[in-house]
Parts: sequence; structure tokens; C-alpha cells
Amino acid sequence: MDQLTIRPEYLQEAAEHLVTIRDFIRFGVSALRQYDAHLGQGTEDFFAESAALVLQSLSLDWNASPEILDAKLLPSEKAEFISLLERRINERIPTSYLLNLAYFCDRPYYVDERVLIPRSPIAELIQNRFAPYFLDETGQSREGLNNLPENHHPHSPRRILDLCTGSGCIAIALAYAFPESEVDATDISREALEVASINTEHHNMQYQVALMESDLFTKLPAEHQYDLIVSNPPYVDAEDMADLPAEFLHEPELALAAGQDGLDLVRKMLAQAADYLTEDGLIVIEVGNSEWAMKQNFYQVDFHWLQFQKGGTGIFALTAAQCRQYRDLFIQSVQG
Repeated sequence: MDQLTIRPEYLQEAAEHLVTIRDFIRFGVSALRQYDAHLGQGTEDFFAESAALVLQSLSLDWNASPEILDAKLLPSEKAEFISLLERRINERIPTSYLLNLAYFCDRPYYVDERVLIPRSPIAELIQNRFAPYFLDETGQSREGLNNLPENHHPHSPRRILDLCTGSGCIAIALAYAFPESEVDATDISREALEVASINTEHHNMQYQVALMESDLFTKLPAEHQYDLIVSNPPYVDAEDMADLPAEFLHEPELALAAGQDGLDLVRKMLAQAADYLTEDGLIVIEVGNSEWAMKQNFYQVDFHWLQFQKGGTGIFALTAAQCRQYRDLFIQSVQG
């Protein structure tokens, strides 16, 4: 099926007859729907997508007061939004790349086509401070909401590792959640780490978050032990890679593709995780649609598949004890 493109006369008609911010948000919603724009890279809501394009083009906060929505636009402001909308539809460029902006854990991050657009449900775990496995900021153990395992010796994590950090949003959000912790963040892509560096400096986290170019654990010192390891690695299998919507083709393939069943990197992580976790450590990994493949390949393992109040699936947790228990199985899976 040919990709739909927005007609110039349709955009010209909007510029001539629409007046207010509210008008253009509504027009954006209609256009995105009519021309089959694919969502899923930060939002599933056409209204939120259109509002982001309009409000950001006007240098307004995305949560702008409803009172401002009836303000009139200048011809130059109309032209700026229409240009963004045209590129969003005709070139299928994700909104976050057009704006160089994405939100994660309610904070803004710079993004471009060197990194994946932040959208992981891991954000909810961070906001809940991985309760009940770890203590909250008051030193108390909160009720768990996400089906994380219990920890008989709960504490606040002192050392944290974010594998495949990309834009750095997970590592930075972890640093906010656990301000007394040291956070290491690795990625194999030097270009991705350049973006992560922009974000650590913007959030003034360059002294708490250490960025390292590394293929998973490869360049981490063997003596490094972590209370918490978190990863949102590439996990798209070959079949899904072949069927990705056009918007996703703007994202780096290195951050998406992970072999025939989507588990190439996850296997390597699990084979080494026990060596890098503290005695009571925890590892949390997102595998998305490859959850089925995980269950088929590792049916012997009692993964803690996590639940999310705000939606999301395909994320599991394992304790350090479980990583040690199944170490041989994980190593064998890498060796084939």
C-alpha cells in the first residue's frame, strides 16, 4: 500500500482559515489520522501528538493552560506548525525527532536520530523506586505495585548500572530517584553516548552518571558490583524488523534489531549478570514482544514478569540469587 502524503492545498486552506491554537491542534489530529501517521514512539494519543507539535512550535509548555488555547496565531507561527506537520506526515519523521525533545519520568530529554526515542514502561518502576525491593527515600519499604520480588534485606542501591543507555534517560532518571547512588551507563554506540552526554549535562548529572562506551559488560572492571542493573536493550526480532512502520525506520537499527528471536543481547547479559550483581542485587530487563521467545527458550526459569499500572508488558526481573542459580543455563544459551 502506497504511503499517503498530505496535499499542499489542504495545508494552504488551513493556513488561510484556521485561527487559534485550539484550531491547529484539532487540524493536526485530523491530518495525522487521515494520513495514517503511526504513533507509538512516546505517545499513543493523536491529540497529545498534535498538541506537542503545535505548542512546541510556539515555545509553549506542553501542559499549557487551556485559557491560552484560544489565542490567535501569527502567519509565521502558522507556517512553522504546518511545516512540522507536513514533515511528520510526508517524511514519517517521529515528532520527538522533529522537536529534538522527548519526556521520560516527566522530565525533558534531547533526542535525535542517533538514539531511540524514550518510551519504556521502566519509567514507572523508577518512579516507584523499585518497591518493595529497595527502600524509599525515607528509608522505609513501600508496598510493591509491579510484581517485583521481595527482598529480605531491603536497602537503597548504592551502585546502579544502565546497560544500552542510548539517550541516557533511564540512567538520569535513576540518579534522580536514588540521589545517593553512583550510576554507570554503557552503550556500544559512540554516537548515542554523545546524546547521553548532552542530557547528563542538561540535568547536571555528569558527576553522578558515568558514561562508558562498552559492549554490554565488556569494558566494565571485573570488581564492579551493582545493587541494581537495568536495561532496555535492542530486542526486536527479525520478523518484526521486516514489518516496522516507516516512522521506526528513522530510529537507529543498532538500537532495535537483536537477531532472529530478539534475544541476542539479552542472552549475553544474563550469562554475565551474576558476576556483576551484589549478593542481594536485582536485574531488570525489557524484552517487549520477545517475551514469548524468553518463555520458550528459558522455560525452566521463574522470571518475575512485571505488571504496570500505566500499561506495558515484556519486562522481567531476576534476583542475583536466581542469576547464580541459572548461570550455566544462560551461558549455554549463548554458546548455542
